[in-house]
Amino acid sequence: MSAAVWGVIPPSKSNRTLRTLFRPHPNLSDEVNRNIVQSEIEGGVRLEDLPPGSRLQVTTRNTCYQLLVLIGNMALITGHPLYCPRPVVVRIHGSTWGGSMLKLEFIGRGMHMEFVHPQYQLPIITSPIQEIRECLQPSQARMAVVA
Repeated sequence: MSAAVWGVIPPSKSNRTLRTLFRPHPNLSDEVNRNIVQSEIEGGVRLEDLPPGSRLQVTTRNTCYQLLVLIGNMALITGHPLYCPRPVVVRIHGSTWGGSMLKLEFIGRGMHMEFVHPQYQLPIITSPIQEIRECLQPSQARMAVVA
């Protein structure tokens, strides 16, 4: 991947949208550089950009998860009939493209979310994420309609 590709960085904490030129890393394969660009195009959410109390609905090919962000990469998750039929606190590692490379503390469309459950030794890896929605609190929803 020799040509630079434009990528959009989601709004920062100051709510400004920045555009930056993505330069492929010379030590990474073309496939890995392509995956990085694709994750920016497909969209997703960086956990560090979410305040505690944020609610997400993450729909994968097989399951619809509900997440309540606690702090950092800690979240309360529910939705899977085996791993989390009731809310459980997990640590979200990030997302993968189906291999061993992990985009840390990021939940991305088209990627597989990886999280650590307190009752399982190995991380749980979801089917590919199809949609990510932020669930607004009633007061936030009213403010969004007014704005």
